[in-house]
Amino acid sequence: MRDYRKHYIDGAWVEPLGGVAHHIINPATEAVVGQISLGTSEDVDRAVQAARRAFQTFARSSREDRLGLLNAILGGFAARQQELADALVEELGAPAKLALEAQVGAGLMHLMNGIEALKTYDFDHTASARTAVRREPIGVVGMITPWNWPINQVMCKIVPAIATGAAMVHKPSEVTPFTAHIIAEILHAAGVPAGVYNLVDGDGPTVGAAISAHADVDMVSFTGSTRAGIDVAIRAASTVKRVHQELGGKSPNIVLEDADLPRAIGENIYRLMMNSGQTCHAPTRLLVPQGRLEEAKAIAAQVVETLSVGDPTTGVYMGPVVSERQWTRIQTLIRQGVEEGATLVTGGPGRPEGLSKGYYVRPTVFADVSNDMTIAREEIFGPVLCIIGYGDVEEAVSIANDTPYGLAAYVQASTDERAEEVAARIEAGMIYINGAGEDFAAPFGGYKTSGNGREWGEAAFGDYLETKALIHRPAA
Repeated sequence: MRDYRKHYIDGAWVEPLGGVAHHIINPATEAVVGQISLGTSEDVDRAVQAARRAFQTFARSSREDRLGLLNAILGGFAARQQELADALVEELGAPAKLALEAQVGAGLMHLMNGIEALKTYDFDHTASARTAVRREPIGVVGMITPWNWPINQVMCKIVPAIATGAAMVHKPSEVTPFTAHIIAEILHAAGVPAGVYNLVDGDGPTVGAAISAHADVDMVSFTGSTRAGIDVAIRAASTVKRVHQELGGKSPNIVLEDADLPRAIGENIYRLMMNSGQTCHAPTRLLVPQGRLEEAKAIAAQVVETLSVGDPTTGVYMGPVVSERQWTRIQTLIRQGVEEGATLVTGGPGRPEGLSKGYYVRPTVFADVSNDMTIAREEIFGPVLCIIGYGDVEEAVSIANDTPYGLAAYVQASTDERAEEVAARIEAGMIYINGAGEDFAAPFGGYKTSGNGREWGEAAFGDYLETKALIHRPAA
């Protein structure tokens, strides 16, 4: 049983000023495996004031100082990889291999990319003969992170904050807080100055809302649902603070007529079903030529049958989804897909055969989906694929863009050049060409209601900086 009831404020683990104990459930066993304390607005205020004091000094730290700090964090993080992975398996139900290689690996990549970017980042430049421009740390950043890729989404905020000289108040998800507490220990051991990083556990309506509205928070960086992101922005508006948001997605994957259909569908399914479908930019809408729909159904069914689902401590591909609440929502949407007339190719409601306990979902594929169906419109955030037929490329692009989201998209074609022609017409922040994997130096973020601003690599630094112009009188 993990006991994480203290908050990390001003360089020390402290008793919360209020709030109640909250149990953490292992989604694979449904057993209580730890507890945290849900904080209050008073806890947030204490953390913000600590961050404000620390910022006055940390903002004046040198590039070399911050590089040294990030390298120390990298060393501590690398030394505790297995511990982080084990905690993630317990709190999220992520399969052990995925937890270590992808989830923990993402944290390492953000640290390494951030260090490389900081070495050469241009904080100052000349705008004209009379004006010098400086980029200075924004101040105190409130960070609200989700449960689905908790290490990735914590580290891709902490790294640019430290690199630019900002101070932080962080609320991790109350569903998956274990890894955030371990990361706080790593930061402490690496010598992050007291108050530069603060952790307050809590829920969104209390701690998240207090961070968003706090007058001494200069920026909020939020990752989560579009609904919650709108609430954060509304609360932040009264103090005119900067709001960075990485929100929902319903990403299309356009498979062109000349693409390798079996390869494209196989890659789509493995990418979607990884992390039990709980990935914001997963390819959840598979668009295939109308004349190849039957072929696509057969390929999808065959691939899904190869997926192993079960105990995440073993070598399975898929574990459970994160919670009973999430499981229930996914079941409702699967049933709605059937009721609205989509063809159930494989999967469906209920748990996979042989699994009577745990929040396991059957990997599910629907075909003959029209883009106005609920399962094609809503972000299901589970292992559910919608196959949609299209007549020509014009219709494919139209369907791809017919969504309130614009986080990512995927295009498959016989050549990269052909895929790029279509990608240029898609309204999304990231387009993956012909099965490309992640590039942790690439800007991560979306169009439309998928958010604003960009994370990952050098692109992330901008949101954590203010711009100051030093304007001189003309030379005599």
